[in-house]
Amino acid sequence: MNLKQLRNERQKWMTWKNIKPLRDALDSLGDVECDVWLRDIVSVEGKKPEGLLEVARMMMPWRKGPFKLFDIFIDAEWQSNIKYNLLRKHFNLKDKRVADIGCNNGYYMFRMLEDKPKSLVGFDPSPLYKTQFDLINHFVKSDIVYELLGVEHVEFYEDKFDIIFCLGVLYHRSDPVAMLKQLFKGLDKKGEVILDTFYIDGQEELALCPESSYSKIPNIYFVPTIKALKHWCLRAGFDSFEVLETSKTDTDEQRKTDWIEGQSLEEFLDPQDMTKTIEGYPAPQRVYVRLTKDK
Repeated sequence: MNLKQLRNERQKWMTWKNIKPLRDALDSLGDVECDVWLRDIVSVEGKKPEGLLEVARMMMPWRKGPFKLFDIFIDAEWQSNIKYNLLRKHFNLKDKRVADIGCNNGYYMFRMLEDKPKSLVGFDPSPLYKTQFDLINHFVKSDIVYELLGVEHVEFYEDKFDIIFCLGVLYHRSDPVAMLKQLFKGLDKKGEVILDTFYIDGQEELALCPESSYSKIPNIYFVPTIKALKHWCLRAGFDSFEVLETSKTDTDEQRKTDWIEGQSLEEFLDPQDMTKTIEGYPAPQRVYVRLTKDK
């Protein structure tokens, strides 16, 4: 199946019985004149459309944010501005072809608009997150392209990219080296990847392989040391590996709010020892790296 056929098939996901009511509600919102602010809180100001609060609440859970739509503050589970501001000094997107893999509802892409990239494409196969993106973009009116595709499709995409962001995806893949190869093939000459993933401390080339879950997340397959991650990246074909930042995830960045369903970080950690997950593994910490393709 080629990409055109795949897009047509995945567009049908928008008619699923749990998604169609959200799409219908979104379509019911009229156009309004508004001002947009692409800051830590991606904000829209003006006259609020009737029924907007109900539409936004229908689209829960909101994982990435924060957003402010008129007088409605969408306090997402993740304070994504913390990660974005940590990375901001490490990239320049002006006139670049940019992709965001696992883009969720597009928070990072909306922030990236201020850099004036040549193009901006998000990849995420979730119809819910695509619908959240469409709600925000209903007011922002950007030229961002949102593809219901995954990282496995990047190498076959019509365009190659100058910069690919892949934030918080690698540990969800059962074959991390294969995924890194897919990112490599999606880059144009002299392109770069900005990647973040969980890591564990250690000087050896080792990776934690959780038995069933990590921090209550079932689809976490490998949590490497930084040295092991470097070797994965070099074996995938990248020419350089640069550590940009490291950070520990805390409850200022990830926490339960009125805009999500279920638990969050506080319930994922050992209540007697917050340096460990509920399973007894080291608590989540992230490494942010730049990978380059020289030719």
